[in-house]
Amino acid sequence: MAVGMKVTFAGFPAPRCNNYPKKSLGGRRRRPFFAPRALASHPPPLHRPCPRSWTNNDVSILYGRSSGVAHKLHFNRLGIQMSKTASIPSILPERRLSGPSRASRPRGRCIVVSDRLPIALTCEEGQGWRVSPAQGALISALTAVLGDRRGVWIGWPGVAQEETPGLRRVLAGAIHAGGFSLRPVMLTAQERRNACGGFAGEVIWPLFHGLTAEHDFQPAYWQAFRRVNRKFARATARTLARGASANDLVWVHEPLLLNLACELRGLKAGCRTAFFLHLPFPAPDLYLRLPWREELLGGLLAFGQAGFQTELDLANFLACVRMLAPGVTVAQAGGGLWSLRGSWRGNAVDLWAGAFPVGIDARRTEERAARPEVERRAAALRDSFGGRQILLGVDRVDRTHGIPEKLRAFAAALTRFPELQDQATLVQIAIPSRENLPRHAALRSEIERLVGEINGAFGRPGWVPVCYLHREPDPEERLAWYRAADAAVAAPLKAGMHLMAKEYCAAQTDGRGALVLSELAGAAPQLATGALLVNPFDTQGVARALRQALGMKERERAHRMRRLREEVRTHDVFWWADSCLATALAERPGEVPTRDLWSHV
Repeated sequence: MAVGMKVTFAGFPAPRCNNYPKKSLGGRRRRPFFAPRALASHPPPLHRPCPRSWTNNDVSILYGRSSGVAHKLHFNRLGIQMSKTASIPSILPERRLSGPSRASRPRGRCIVVSDRLPIALTCEEGQGWRVSPAQGALISALTAVLGDRRGVWIGWPGVAQEETPGLRRVLAGAIHAGGFSLRPVMLTAQERRNACGGFAGEVIWPLFHGLTAEHDFQPAYWQAFRRVNRKFARATARTLARGASANDLVWVHEPLLLNLACELRGLKAGCRTAFFLHLPFPAPDLYLRLPWREELLGGLLAFGQAGFQTELDLANFLACVRMLAPGVTVAQAGGGLWSLRGSWRGNAVDLWAGAFPVGIDARRTEERAARPEVERRAAALRDSFGGRQILLGVDRVDRTHGIPEKLRAFAAALTRFPELQDQATLVQIAIPSRENLPRHAALRSEIERLVGEINGAFGRPGWVPVCYLHREPDPEERLAWYRAADAAVAAPLKAGMHLMAKEYCAAQTDGRGALVLSELAGAAPQLATGALLVNPFDTQGVARALRQALGMKERERAHRMRRLREEVRTHDVFWWADSCLATALAERPGEVPTRDLWSHV
């Protein structure tokens, strides 16, 4: 493949972010929020990995160009500056990893710890508990990892401790279809309410997404968080004690369990530990609001590896470490990783941190989307709209997903571009989420009020501008909507990744769709090659993008979607899992050369 310019993530090239539209419909030059102004004016064709430098006051990232000239992004408290610097080397060719790496490295068990076990439980009268596997791209990847490494999955089974007579015995002998064992951690209803609903849902979720008006710092939540982490740590330690090996890896996947490595250290459970944060990591000015900021940061520093969705999340984490942990030295390592060494409150810190953007099971999504029954269902959906174009939104009813902002932008598009009236319909699928909380009930009311106002203002006989579905579609129906839609609108106010955008691209087997994507989604750097990037808070900007997506010529649609599908297929969830494991299991992660992760197919 031609050699170009790439910014590295941890152990692999970063997604390209150069082919965004140079001008918006309004004639103003636009750039993604993550693209510096100098690069936005003269975007290079591709990116190459370059070294980075770190000082006590700032961080610098080198961006190379195919001409051999590098640019230096200098981040400090005053903003971003740009300067030219030395020439740079070429990057090794990349490959798509079809599954978890089986490279020659120490073998041991992989123990995944998450909030929930990958199962669905039903209790049938007279027949006891029935266990069936859950579905999802992340589950598919971790299932492959665990099956390959004699794995164990530890998590809450999905029902309160008070409701589980006989369940522990059923799960004790249960082997997942993927060939690994399940270890339940039983939690009381109060622990679930205060730790999961309280600390994870009312503290971590809103704070890490920048919703400063919605967090609730109740001390009871913090105490429940610590109790739950101790429970999970004891269950993990018991699992480690059965056939323990120095090469065992405990891989944690929930912000609810940020303190797990710290608790394991107290239990003297010797093992490798890794943590992956699926949420965005907040900037220091937001993180410093947390009353338990030092304790939570100390929990993260107790791991051996920390993975983040994007380079921005990683930079925010490192900035918080510099502010709050003066005894920890942060240094650039090889393979796009950062090394954090030193001490924190009397405990040694030896952490490798990097950015590992999670993907989806793209090939499985493509195969399922191409099934005849899905195609028939998609055709029926298109026919039901009488030949009108379909804009699709699939979001949870959560403030971070930006459904009200999307509805206002659609109303603005209908007002500003009247030719869209009676020609396009916004199908908004709103998946119920935590409806027991008062603010979520208020959000649903706001959404339904906006839908009614838009339909009342613009609707006419035979055409309803907004088709609102408040339910969770089954997997086949979701794929049918993806196939039927002319464009998808994924415009979260903030998202760690937003996998719906990647699912839509993978399902576009005919390559006819267009994607409008928020700049504030973690997927934006990867999908900028083909998506129309928008600021979800810019109502008129989103309206222009909606019109551009609906009016896009077939040739441009095909070109953009081809690039999107290539990106989603190449950097899928198995590639993500292998990239994480390659550093978590290496003896010296910072010395893992790029070629260990990238070679010709």
